[in-house]
Amino acid sequence: MEYIALDVHKRYTWARVENAHGDRVTEQRVLHQRGAIQVFMQQWTAGSPVAVETVGNWYWVVDEIEAGGGQPQLVNARLAKLMIGSVNKSDKLDAQGLNRLQRTGTLPTVWIPSAAVRDARELPRTRMVFSHQRTQLKNRVLATVAKYGLGIDGVSDAFGKRGRQVLSTLVPQLPPQTQQAVTCLLTQLDQVEATLTLLEDQMRAVFAPCPQTAWLKTLPGVGELLAVVIWTEIGTVARFRRAEALASYSGLVAREHSSGGKFHFGAIRRDVNQYLKWAFVEAANSAVLNRARCGYTHISQLYDRLRGRRGHGKAKVAVARHLAEASFWMLTKGEPYRAPTSSTPR
Repeated sequence: MEYIALDVHKRYTWARVENAHGDRVTEQRVLHQRGAIQVFMQQWTAGSPVAVETVGNWYWVVDEIEAGGGQPQLVNARLAKLMIGSVNKSDKLDAQGLNRLQRTGTLPTVWIPSAAVRDARELPRTRMVFSHQRTQLKNRVLATVAKYGLGIDGVSDAFGKRGRQVLSTLVPQLPPQTQQAVTCLLTQLDQVEATLTLLEDQMRAVFAPCPQTAWLKTLPGVGELLAVVIWTEIGTVARFRRAEALASYSGLVAREHSSGGKFHFGAIRRDVNQYLKWAFVEAANSAVLNRARCGYTHISQLYDRLRGRRGHGKAKVAVARHLAEASFWMLTKGEPYRAPTSSTPR
């Protein structure tokens, strides 16, 4: 068996192969052409571990490794860089460092979803992109109208049926160039709304109801579509040992810098699953807004306790972390959401 490390770039991959004693067998550049990595893998013992960092184009690389008989190992790039500890950086040094971590059994690997899961994920992830665009367009329209002292009053949704009627009476009151700009924004908003509807219909057709999404829908603030996003991004809850691990993977745990009995908690990490983070924060927003109407007692207590001391943003993230940890236990035990009967201090 050989140890194979692939340092993947946009147009080529630097490949390094070592034997069990750490001796270099070969080192070469593999140009990115369909089938090239598969042909390279077929030279070595079937089932040999192949380290690949979590770069943007790892999907097809993993597929070719498996087609060539290798055993892909998806590597946490940030953590691997820290463990390698090299002052200098080059393709050769990066591949050599991955080989060393492979041989010592310390390679920081992450879960590789199946090809079907990777394909299905693109629907909710693309929906999230268009959802962000919709929010940006709405905010731009409201900000532009407000510049001229106009507002959409008396309606709960400024872009609902009644809100659009009010907005149509305000646009003629704007200067001519601003009218044109707002009209373009509203036209683009309608196109984005139509695309979102198409994606959501496709998601409902592709993701058949399952027990996992049914349990997740009982979470405060989680509906049908958010349940699909959370389940597809988690993939399998068995890869997390604790509820805190899922919350950390979702980017909802603050950084800690403590020493000498002094504790300091900084901002949440950025190198996390942004899709899960968005889903849990969206659910937290909805739960906080509807906590009184829906009777979310624990959510209300948690949010109100922290909002006074830490502000709305951090209180909202705390609620999102609660939802992430609750998701772990729901999926592990196979049961719907149950609010805690009492708050346990950390």
